[in-house]
Amino acid sequence: MLNVSDAAIRPVGVAEAGRPVAGQWFRVREKLSRRTRIILGFASVLLPLAIWSAVSYVPFIWHPDMLISDPGDVDYFMPGMRVGKAMFATEIANAAANHTAPPVGTPANPVYLPSPGAVLAAFYTSFTTPPQDQNGLWLHQSLWQSIQTIFWGFVISSIVGVPLGILCGAHSATSRLIEPFVEFFRYLPAPAFSTLCVAVLGIYAGPKIAIIVIGTLFQQILIIANTTRKADFALVEAALTLGTKNLKLLTKVVIPSVLPDLYRDQRVLLGWAWTYLIVAELVGATSGISLFITQQSRYQHFANVYAAIAMIGILGLGTDMILAALGRKLFPWDRTAAE
Repeated sequence: MLNVSDAAIRPVGVAEAGRPVAGQWFRVREKLSRRTRIILGFASVLLPLAIWSAVSYVPFIWHPDMLISDPGDVDYFMPGMRVGKAMFATEIANAAANHTAPPVGTPANPVYLPSPGAVLAAFYTSFTTPPQDQNGLWLHQSLWQSIQTIFWGFVISSIVGVPLGILCGAHSATSRLIEPFVEFFRYLPAPAFSTLCVAVLGIYAGPKIAIIVIGTLFQQILIIANTTRKADFALVEAALTLGTKNLKLLTKVVIPSVLPDLYRDQRVLLGWAWTYLIVAELVGATSGISLFITQQSRYQHFANVYAAIAMIGILGLGTDMILAALGRKLFPWDRTAAE
């Protein structure tokens, strides 16, 4: 009888002690341990931050500019001014040839690439520093405007898009009537309607909300319709056999069977709405976080610009994490939401 050792039949990627090795992370549909998920989650944030820090703090990696600390006898240099290394080297050579005081500076990155420390400080100073424009808004006021724009734009889009998407996915006749137009319209860029939105809705919140609705509604109809079509046909067939028809079939069988997936689609589409925020807020009278970014760029306060952009990401990610946690409570049977 042929003897086969345990080592010969041990699954590939599993260590002798039964622990998964690193290569097992890349196996298709491999379920990761909680510890591994936490480690990889932190790495996804720390690795880009490490690269940014290296570019910012290690001079030989990039640092194409020189930050002037003492202009010497160069009349157009000023303390705090940034100049290219080639120009700085030229002035050093000129000073040596003319026996004048040379400029003094340290390697630096361009003003548009602040260090992580400067951006971190801006998270605090942006909220405590009053607006430089007379009619400007504080950062928290700008953020609140943006949140309201996103909220109403997505709510209006969902009120229209979700029912239409479900009907298109459930009924072939509705699909043939609506989806050809939606397929055409979804290729039209939402910002192209900005002038029309301003003409119809004015210059304040109306056109901004409309841009987000236009940018998300048509994608929403198609995505929701596609998800609805994935309802388990065996359940639908069983319900039909038991005499369930029309509206009851839709509300009692089709929608409940795909509800976790519909909820997940809405989370994805909400992120899509956030990507339209900056474009939407530039329509008509600039407002919200876009106005803050525009003002800070005007004064070259790029640390504040980066902080504001990061705040948008934090708000979006925070909202998605809350919705994900809520989804796990609402749909405990959904394995995808639980992972």
